[in-house]
Amino acid sequence: MANYYTDNPIFRHHLHHPLMKRIVDMKERNYADKDQYDYAPVDFDDAMDSYERVLEIVGEICADTIAPNAESVDHEGPSLSNGRVTYASGTQQNLDAVRKAGLMGLSMPRRYDGLNFPIVPYIMAAELVSQADASFQNIWGLQDCAETLYEFGSESQHQRYIPRVCAGETMSMDLTEPDAGSDLQSVMLKATCSEADGSWYLNGVKRFITNGDSDIHLVLARSEEGTKDGRGLSMFIYDKRNGGVNVRRIENKLGVKGSPTCELVFKNAKAELCGERRLGLIKYVMALMNGARLGIMSQSVGISEAACREAFAYAKERKQFGKAIIEFPPVYEMLALMRAKTDASRAMLYETARFVDMYKVYDDISKERKLEPDERQEMKFYGKLADAFTPMGKGMTSEFANQNANDAVQIHGGSGFMKDYTCERLYRDARITNIYEGTTQLQVVAAIRYVTTGAYLEQIRRYEAGEYKPELEGLKKKLIEMTDRYEKIVASVTGTKDSEYLDFHARRLVEAATHCIFGYLLLQDAEKNDSFRRSAEVYIRYGQAEINKIESYIQNFGCEDLEYFK
Repeated sequence: MANYYTDNPIFRHHLHHPLMKRIVDMKERNYADKDQYDYAPVDFDDAMDSYERVLEIVGEICADTIAPNAESVDHEGPSLSNGRVTYASGTQQNLDAVRKAGLMGLSMPRRYDGLNFPIVPYIMAAELVSQADASFQNIWGLQDCAETLYEFGSESQHQRYIPRVCAGETMSMDLTEPDAGSDLQSVMLKATCSEADGSWYLNGVKRFITNGDSDIHLVLARSEEGTKDGRGLSMFIYDKRNGGVNVRRIENKLGVKGSPTCELVFKNAKAELCGERRLGLIKYVMALMNGARLGIMSQSVGISEAACREAFAYAKERKQFGKAIIEFPPVYEMLALMRAKTDASRAMLYETARFVDMYKVYDDISKERKLEPDERQEMKFYGKLADAFTPMGKGMTSEFANQNANDAVQIHGGSGFMKDYTCERLYRDARITNIYEGTTQLQVVAAIRYVTTGAYLEQIRRYEAGEYKPELEGLKKKLIEMTDRYEKIVASVTGTKDSEYLDFHARRLVEAATHCIFGYLLLQDAEKNDSFRRSAEVYIRYGQAEINKIESYIQNFGCEDLEYFK
């Protein structure tokens, strides 16, 4: 029987990364839960076995239920009646399957009925779901909102809401509005505290809300009257059971059609403050968005993997001029680069997830006891890496998902343009990944500071200092050359002391850093597993060519040339 997890040995490679021992040991607090919960692991090996068993269940559900339902879900979509959303029948079957299997609240502590999984296996499950149907990931994956609720909510809120998520209730994050998309400082949904009962009430409109008719919402609203910037915004928890919110419309979208994207109307909707006033955007939404961006990275990698498999299978079967089209250089070059981009994207996804795991587990421990100086230093180290890698990873993996889905259609030729083939849906589903949770352009805005401060270069040099097999030395030399050229390019742009010129070339500088980092991550994979050797070779050659283009463009472009684009 097909199984999305066991059919792809790459997952075990990433799951069994050496850093996982430290992550799991700290996450499990030396396995203290084993005496209280019969399903808690007794040691590291037991924990890893538990992750594998759950991922096998996810892989089975993906193969047997979610993927077979994907086409009908795409055609049927959700419907709206009397302000309430009804999922497509296949989506409801998917939800029933994951609920029955206990696949909600995976990362939540056991005291709230979760499984206490680290981020890595949770994100691995998200990738599997995305490969089967990216639109269902938009519903199932929003359980990650519970992470923000756990991090910033009160103990009372933890006890009342998190067990409901673990039992299968859905979540959403209600941020954007008709006049506040990327610019969340402009949010105007009004939150008013009633003197009569001390409760908060929300009034206004939210737009483009994924899974907007969910059971539990995290809502960004303006709590401070007279303010117009981010300092007047707070985070609220809205419980659908209390009423006061209706869905006005479901957007008619290009792709991910199984997940309802809603316009919501709040009319005296009772809610409760999450955390402190005024920190809604400044602190809480930033944490929420970083988690969501990691989720979009997993979705992008899942789509890339699906596109690779569809393209490869078709290229082997389709014959032209007396032979399979996979034998033609223009086709096998595309397939090799698709696989290299997918493997590089996945390497970035799990490297970032490990950084997030290390930071979050230290942050959680800090709520129980004071961290030692070396622990606090390590927490800051991994927190900085997580902040640096998240926008880079979200930006590039989503761009690669779009490129791979496009190439899958191209390899299918005219057939790829028809709805009879899965690649047509993948092409449409991929398109949103480099738009929502911050466009690629906004990811560049977030990432460029790590170019100019040297944070990316510092991490690249750490990778460079690693030991590699003699047979990989040639690839390492190419990466060293790429890195030296990247450093030179950055110096040439920042040396102008022209902020507009830097902003203009920011995307190119971030991409150049990305090619070095992705190349090293694949080299590390090839060091441990020879099956990654080909992807490392292909990607590093691709990275060299891309940095050549970036260098040439910047060398031939002066500050005065900005006028051509205005």
